[in-house]
Amino acid sequence: MSARSLLAASLLTTGFAVVLSGAPAQAAALATGARSLEAVNYPGRYVRHLDSLGRIDPITASSTAQAKLDASFTVVNGLAAPSCYSFQAKNGQFLRHRDYRLRLDTNTGDATFRSDATFCAVDGSVSGSVALVSYNYPDRRIRHRDHELWLDTYQDTAAFKADSSFRLVSPWAPKTARNPVLPGLFADPQIVNFNGRYYLYPTTDGYAGWGGTYYKAFSSTDLVNWTDHGVILDHGPDVSWADNSAWAPAVATRNGRYYLYFSGGPASGNTAKQLGVAVADSPTGPFKDALGRPLVTSGQFSGGQAIDPAVFTDTDGQSYLYWGQGVCRAVRLNADMTSFDTTQVRTITPAGYNEAPFVIKRNGVYYLMWSENDTRSEDYRVAYATGTSPLGPWTNRGVILQKRLDLGIKGTGHHSVVQAPGTDTWYIAYHRFAVPAGDGTNRETAVDRLEFNTDGTIRPVTPTL
Repeated sequence: MSARSLLAASLLTTGFAVVLSGAPAQAAALATGARSLEAVNYPGRYVRHLDSLGRIDPITASSTAQAKLDASFTVVNGLAAPSCYSFQAKNGQFLRHRDYRLRLDTNTGDATFRSDATFCAVDGSVSGSVALVSYNYPDRRIRHRDHELWLDTYQDTAAFKADSSFRLVSPWAPKTARNPVLPGLFADPQIVNFNGRYYLYPTTDGYAGWGGTYYKAFSSTDLVNWTDHGVILDHGPDVSWADNSAWAPAVATRNGRYYLYFSGGPASGNTAKQLGVAVADSPTGPFKDALGRPLVTSGQFSGGQAIDPAVFTDTDGQSYLYWGQGVCRAVRLNADMTSFDTTQVRTITPAGYNEAPFVIKRNGVYYLMWSENDTRSEDYRVAYATGTSPLGPWTNRGVILQKRLDLGIKGTGHHSVVQAPGTDTWYIAYHRFAVPAGDGTNRETAVDRLEFNTDGTIRPVTPTL
């Protein structure tokens, strides 16, 4: 195998790079979130975009607000690999290479763009600095040349190492808003509290056709600062019957074990989706496919698509599984949490329902919530009904979460709800088009308060930046 092939294999499988001289360069872990990148050998010059082209320029406290924005990025989950990183500008676009020139472009979600916009971090030329290795050209690194940013072939020289090393420092334009709570593109979030700690389980977004393959877990004690626990289930190596469309996970617990319900399908297209269940001893996994086959197969029940699972556990300990796009279904889960009586499956589709069912209970009242319209529409929204049992009957109550155009917030839906332990304080997690420049496959996760009126109805949620 050639040196280039060895290097590529090392990067793609482990996140480590091996420089062409044969000397190993250690992989570097980057903290996600808002950052600016300062050139090691030109202190005071920072990576920025100008007319969409990447370069390094002086930025100071007296620089214009726009210049500070142009020199600020969010370090996010790698669009092509979770062990690497992508860099999202304040305008929502991503730093990528095209013809070896670094520039900003809008994420199209195809494999080429995602690879062009993904960089693996290795130790830089001085302590605390990093070099950024191209995911799809692992013998090339981001390097400044005449103050322009290029993707150049690695040279084992002091000059090249300095030109390709950067310090990640506090951003010139820091994040000031609460949302999104997770840096990067994540959708369909399930929020839950286990043992006093909050967990988020989202769909990894940013893929054309929603073609993601893995799930990550995040946790927090305050709903503001979130810890990334990495990949907890990957359809490729972990699921024999699905290799694509890793959508809308939901996690429930019973008897000290954790159960991850998920959607999956073949890479050949957005058809034949099925539901699976995986199990772990920890809320952060790793999860193992519990059955080695789907829990709900495509076409097993007439009508609708088998996606968007959710689990509600009543105060008597009985758990219920809900799912479906186009048709909403519900059934009591057996005590093993991995099976149910197929003859007991009920159809409970409310008027206006499209997908993403979710159930909670408060003061003896059951609330069935769902998403209306299409996730690609800015009018994607959440509505709800109330009932006297986990299976209904249900009384429609109307829409509680929808777009807020005065803030550029669109496509608010596919939500979940969590109660702060020991209180009557509730929160709603949901996705929206990424602000700005988002769409139905470039979505981000937000968390806001969910409040009730004195009669038990839900107040309309005010989506916030």
